[in-house]
Amino acid sequence: MPLDLTLQILTSGLLLGGLYALLAVGLTLIFGVLRVVNFAHAEFMMLGMFGAYWLWALWGIDPYLSIFIVVPGVFLLGVLTDRLVIQRSIGAPEVTVVFATLGVSIFLQNAALTAWSADIRSVTTPYGSAVVELGSVRISVPMLVSFVVALAFATGLWLFLNRTMFGKAIQAVAQNRDAAALMGIDVGRVYLVTYSVAVAAAGAMGVLIAPLFSVYPRVGLSYIVTVFVIVVLGGLGSVVGAVIAALLVGVIESVVGFLLGTAWAELAYFLVFLAVLVVRPQGLLGRRGAEVYQ
Repeated sequence: MPLDLTLQILTSGLLLGGLYALLAVGLTLIFGVLRVVNFAHAEFMMLGMFGAYWLWALWGIDPYLSIFIVVPGVFLLGVLTDRLVIQRSIGAPEVTVVFATLGVSIFLQNAALTAWSADIRSVTTPYGSAVVELGSVRISVPMLVSFVVALAFATGLWLFLNRTMFGKAIQAVAQNRDAAALMGIDVGRVYLVTYSVAVAAAGAMGVLIAPLFSVYPRVGLSYIVTVFVIVVLGGLGSVVGAVIAALLVGVIESVVGFLLGTAWAELAYFLVFLAVLVVRPQGLLGRRGAEVYQ
């Protein structure tokens, strides 16, 4: 394979992985702290996409500017969801928590279907097809922006968790909720902030990919399985692991999709996923118990 083509494929894979990373980081954050598998996570991304679409369609607001409106809105919805559903489910049997988040997913999908129908919509921007050329490699501007924002968010989250007092409180709750509460940490507040920030990140991804992909109520279903694979592959609760696994899956999907066709790409990263779990069941950077951030 020519070097130029190889570089183009790898670059495309890394950019795709950057998109996955923004969704995966939020999902692994929720699991690591709340011990909740959030099946509704991709629906918050869908709401972010719709928010960007309607602000563009009704008032002509650029998607990248609408992020300052949409993300706070998704954050507030996360606060409401956490108060009404998530915290009421914590401590219940695991199957209860699973069905609670699955119920939120179904509710949000059907609410979107009722409000906006199943029509497929798209955002058209002047830079939607713009590219940056680095030598022989052509990089999509929207993909590049999404990649940079995703890595910036992951870096900021890692710094927040490891360099601030509230971040250390989050880690303490993740390691031992009861001991953290005895030390004076407001566990409910930690849960609220963690869940709301994580789903806001999903909403941010929705805004960022709105110029790239079509918007419809069930768009999240095409991402959620891949993101779950990434989170488990990277190590449940590991932010750094989620980013590395997202980039790895993006590259595998790009390379295999080019060589064998897109139908084989998903099979390829599932095989890698299974192979890693056979050798290292806790994932690439996870620890047994999935309770400690890295």
